[in-house]
Amino acid sequence: MASSAKRWLPLEANPEVMNQFLWGLGLGEDEAECCDVYGLDEELLQMVPNPVLAVLFLYPITTQSEEERLQQEKEKKEYSNRVYFMKQTVGNACGTIGLLHALGNLTSEVKLVEGSFFNNFFKSTASMDPLQRAKFLENDREMEVAHSVAATAGDTEASDNADAHFICFVCVDDELYELDGRKSWPISHGPCSPSTLLRDAAKVIQSMIQKNPESFNFNVIALYKKSG
Repeated sequence: MASSAKRWLPLEANPEVMNQFLWGLGLGEDEAECCDVYGLDEELLQMVPNPVLAVLFLYPITTQSEEERLQQEKEKKEYSNRVYFMKQTVGNACGTIGLLHALGNLTSEVKLVEGSFFNNFFKSTASMDPLQRAKFLENDREMEVAHSVAATAGDTEASDNADAHFICFVCVDDELYELDGRKSWPISHGPCSPSTLLRDAAKVIQSMIQKNPESFNFNVIALYKKSG
C-alpha cells in the first residue's frame, strides 16, 4: 500500500539491531532499550524488565489481516490528539515507523540527545498530520541511510520482499493504542495503564496470533526504560 515508489530493506526483528539504531539516532543508551518477549503467558511476561514503554509486534500479512484492515478503514475513529501517529508511504519502512511511533509517544518519558536526529525529527513533525509526517520521513536522507545501515546489520540476509509487518502498541491517556502506518488512524483497544501496558498488549497480540494458527512468523519486542 506504499504510496511512493521508494522501498527500504526491512528491519530485522532483532533487539540488538534496534538498539544500535535507536542509540545511534539520539535515544540515550542509559534511557531505554529493546528486548525480546519470549512468550505471552504470565511467567514469560514477568521476565521482561519493567517499566515497559512500548511493545512492537511483527506479524505476517495475510488475506485475513488485509480484510480486517480494509474493514477498519471504513470505521473512522476519533483518537486523542496526544497520540503521535504517522502513515507509512515507504515500502518496508514499518520497523522504523514502529520505533518512531514508540518514541513519538514517549517524548516526556525518555530523554533524546539535544540536536540528535530523533530530537530534530520530533520537533519538526510535532504539528504535522500523519501524512505530512510520512512525507517528511520519505524525504529524509539521514533516516534512510540509518535505516539501511540497521537493516543490513542483522543476522538474516536482507531482502526487500517482506511479507511481515511491524506495528507498535503504546499507552496514551490511559488507553491502549495500536499504531500501524498502513492504517489511516490509531486503533484503540480500551483502557490501559503504564504498568499494565505489556499485559494489555499481549492480550491483543494473542488474539491476532490466534487468527493465523498456521504461521510461526511472529515476534514481540518490548522497549523498556532503564533504571537510574
